Amino acid sequence: MDLIRAGAKRCLDLNEMEELRNDAYINSKVAKQRMKKWHDQLISNKELRKGQRVLLYDSRLHIFPGKLKSRWIGPFIIHQVHLNGVVELLNSNGIDTFRVNGDRLKPFIESFNPENEEINLLEPQKA
Repeated sequence: MDLIRAGAKRCLDLNEMEELRNDAYINSKVAKQRMKKWHDQLISNKELRKGQRVLLYDSRLHIFPGKLKSRWIGPFIIHQVHLNGVVELLNSNGIDTFRVNGDRLKPFIESFNPENEEINLLEPQKA
């Protein structure tokens, strides 16, 4: 009689473990979906178009790269954008082109020149 009860208890324990495993699997799947949704929101699509100025990531191995040295070179001008993510850039001489992956590019932002800006200041109002 003891063996029958022990066998039944063992079956119940196995079923309970199976339910816990299934719950953990579902929770893991939900957490992964939530993390993917959060990650996808952080990714920004780069709109690259012909004539745009971009910087190119320098991925070559440098022995002593310098701690504060920028790894971005350029700016280059986009000559052509292909569907598969390949971008043709104009060389610095403006004649030759070379192809790079679009993931290695970021838009070039002109530096701020305060001489071109005019700021109108107003007198503070007294209460």
